[in-house]
Amino acid sequence: MSTEILMVGVGILAIIAVFDIMVGVSNDAVNFLNSSIGSRVAPRTTIMLIASLGIMAGVTFSSGMMEVARKGIFHPQFFTMPELLTIFLAVMITDIILLDLFNTYGLPTSTTVSVVFELLGAAVAVSVLKILQAGDSLTTIAQYINTAKAITIIMGILLSVAVSFVCGALAQFFTRLLFTFDYEQRIKRYGALWGGMALSSITYFILVKGAKGASFMTKAAAAWIDNNTSLLLLIIFVVSAVILQILQVMKFNILKPIVLIGTFALAMAFAANDLVNFIGVPLAGLHAFKAAMATANPLTVTMGALAQKVQSETLILLGAGLVMVLTLWLSKKARTVTETELNLSQQDEGHERFDSISLSRSIVRLVLHIGDITRIVVPRPLRAIARRRLSPSAVPLDAIEGGRPSFDLLRASVNLMVASAVVSYATGHKLPLSTTYVTFMVAMGSSFADQAWGRESAVYRVTGVLTVIGGWFLTAVIAFSCAGLFATVIFYGQGFGVLALVILAGVMIWSSHRKHLILAEEAQKEAIFNLKSVDNPTETVATTFEHMSYLLREIRESIDDSLNALFRQQYDRLTTQRKKLNKLQGWSNIISANIFKAMRLLDQRGRTPSYRYAQTIRRLQKVIDGNRDIVLRAYKHVGNHHKGLLPVQVRELEEVRLQLHAILQEVEETFSRRQPADIAGLTEKDARLRALAEDLSDRQAVRVRDNSSKTRLSILYYGIVGNALMLSKQSLQLLEIFETSFGEID
Repeated sequence: MSTEILMVGVGILAIIAVFDIMVGVSNDAVNFLNSSIGSRVAPRTTIMLIASLGIMAGVTFSSGMMEVARKGIFHPQFFTMPELLTIFLAVMITDIILLDLFNTYGLPTSTTVSVVFELLGAAVAVSVLKILQAGDSLTTIAQYINTAKAITIIMGILLSVAVSFVCGALAQFFTRLLFTFDYEQRIKRYGALWGGMALSSITYFILVKGAKGASFMTKAAAAWIDNNTSLLLLIIFVVSAVILQILQVMKFNILKPIVLIGTFALAMAFAANDLVNFIGVPLAGLHAFKAAMATANPLTVTMGALAQKVQSETLILLGAGLVMVLTLWLSKKARTVTETELNLSQQDEGHERFDSISLSRSIVRLVLHIGDITRIVVPRPLRAIARRRLSPSAVPLDAIEGGRPSFDLLRASVNLMVASAVVSYATGHKLPLSTTYVTFMVAMGSSFADQAWGRESAVYRVTGVLTVIGGWFLTAVIAFSCAGLFATVIFYGQGFGVLALVILAGVMIWSSHRKHLILAEEAQKEAIFNLKSVDNPTETVATTFEHMSYLLREIRESIDDSLNALFRQQYDRLTTQRKKLNKLQGWSNIISANIFKAMRLLDQRGRTPSYRYAQTIRRLQKVIDGNRDIVLRAYKHVGNHHKGLLPVQVRELEEVRLQLHAILQEVEETFSRRQPADIAGLTEKDARLRALAEDLSDRQAVRVRDNSSKTRLSILYYGIVGNALMLSKQSLQLLEIFETSFGEID
């Protein structure tokens, strides 16, 4: 390997660093936006602007953290420049592939965990290869790897998961106990003192602890801050409390500046702590290259120079910050990751993204048992007081500009205060803490304390949390193994190995981009099923039938695709339709919830809804059942490798499919247009379908008698025809209910 190849390798590191910032920010930086966006404290543009300013301020605090990439995981004095370049290239290529994969599916993971385990995996792989080449014992690997530091980092990250959840839960519990959900009056009494404490806490961890690592901070200034911490805290507390009290007198909601300042603070902490994950490795490669080129033998000299402290260039940090800010504004995947956390922490019930699993059900059951024991131990009067002050149903969330918030400003302020404190404290101590783990677990802890995980949603929320945490462990495994594999490829393949891996990364990123477009399109379609906060029964009913129009279209397409797959014995297509069944059932449940809401609204206004409106639920469930039965029958028949339908049966069932398709499509379009239905025309189509079914039944009976159609085929055939008749009938009855009930409510 020549010095020219080394220079090209360092250049590739620099280019990959830009892409790594983009994929990393898309996954990680959104964590400090979730509280502001979830509470809708301000327009999104304002929130993004404040977060951007926080990032640009925070990147100058990152120089101390850069030590991790150079000497935190391995001992650089045992590696040459080509070997270090092998490690760094393997790390960066693995990182962009891994983070982009998690971004595609909207799962928050840790950029800190990924880079630590990538460095560990690549360093272990190169160390083993060096040892094998030298003929030494594998026990000498301890000389190459900074085992003690690596274990400290890993344990610190894992410990932060439990600490963050507990801190978030306790802080939210006592804050809510103090202010309750109806906090407006109590905020006026002692909100300024609470806010002053929150702001002094945020400022302490950001400016006092974080400032030590700033590239512009002199030793004398840092020492002065250390020696005058108490005085600074007192001044910040007094000034903050006075300003907040003045704002309260001016009838201003003091929680808004607290949330916005907290957003700035956490953005600052994020940039200070996580920038190392994006540019730490490329900067280490650059410093190693400079050190190697300053020697007589750049290809063979060991890189002990990396063990020395190096001050990072402020211009490079600011340039990286600018890329982070642009990514924050432009990345669509960033919003996908944000939606996952907001869905798990929203106060009200809604469309749950995750299904329940046995482990989540066991956890919920255990927590309920603990609650039962607690009720026995805690005196009844205390329980009554806590129940009254912690009841979220007393003050429901109101819709504000931009929609209904996921949670209120009080919880948002607690999230930001606790998360920024934990992250900034770790940053000040040069511990590569995961901002994702901290902000996510703080948000989950505060959601738990706020009873956002109610009996109706707990199993789904716990499943979501377990999925995300499982993804974190998967991150570590993939990062370690892939970085080790890539390092091996580069070690032996050198330039050709790097080229092959870069091409692989490009192909995988392009593939995940296409996958994300498909997922985003599906999510946009499903957005119609987000429950709306409305007080008008007419609007609620209109929403109900808008939902039904979309649901019927999905059912019609599902039946068409399932029958076509059955006719052609295409198991993969049937598997896809089977996976959609739970989603369709979930949409049906949302429609039912909307119906109950409309009935309650009508009752509150002294109006009795048509009894037929409630029958929508039963009719709709039968439609869902009919579709499920067709899909599962086809799926099991093809999956069990049974003999396919006879050609004559395919032709006959195709006639049934076409007639059912026409009926469902007209019903669906009638719902969508909200125009008077052609009941007579649809009744005639239904009659033709029933006549066809009767004729087909006679034909099939002949095939049963002459044994040309075996038992399984006959059961499948009759099952499909019978479900088609039921779907047609129930769709017509849904339309009749629409005609009656919607007209009455209007």
